[in-house]
Amino acid sequence: MDFLRYKYNNLYPVFAIFSGLLICIFALVYANHVECLYFLISVYLFSFFFIDYKKCIKVLLFSFVLGAIFFVVAFLVSGVYEQGIFMVNRILAFSIGMLPGVSIGAERLARNLSSLRAPRSLTIGMLIAFSFMPILAKEVKRVKEAMKTRGSFNFLNPKIIYRAFLIPFITRIVDISDTLSLSIETRGFSLEDKNYTVYKKEHLRIFDFIYFVGIVLAMVLVIVL
Repeated sequence: MDFLRYKYNNLYPVFAIFSGLLICIFALVYANHVECLYFLISVYLFSFFFIDYKKCIKVLLFSFVLGAIFFVVAFLVSGVYEQGIFMVNRILAFSIGMLPGVSIGAERLARNLSSLRAPRSLTIGMLIAFSFMPILAKEVKRVKEAMKTRGSFNFLNPKIIYRAFLIPFITRIVDISDTLSLSIETRGFSLEDKNYTVYKKEHLRIFDFIYFVGIVLAMVLVIVL
């Protein structure tokens, strides 16, 4: 039962960030090897046991579309299908590398960094960055819905893109950034070195080590083979 509860969004936040960076860097270094594709596929399948499968599927769909486009472009330019695979490796390196990061919430990462006594500037910066992306996606959706309501949903027209999408979107981003700053300030966050306590601390579990060891073993297999 504990394993089933762990399966959804319970990776130790710092381990998740570090694992994602490790996957991304290693895959980019070995992107010009066909074995790198096997490494990325194995890491993706392995992540299903530790990350919400819905998020895994979303990343897969995004990677498939973007990877297919870059594969075709690389193949047409070079005439060698291996170059297309190498380009797909680079796309998957970023998309699969961000999987561990999307499995954690902004509040969990902030609690984790605070409990480890990380610099407040780093904690607040990560909190804002992780909180901003979901809000950004929602705002894009709202602006698109407003365009459809006004009957101006046509991204092929530069004037419509500028006046009906970019201007409202940028205005909303500025407002949201101000709101986030005020929200953090009113909740007591400060860059000054003050004493603070963490109500709910994050704890390392055996599953975190299993996930990390699994990634390292996949890397070793790629190097050996």
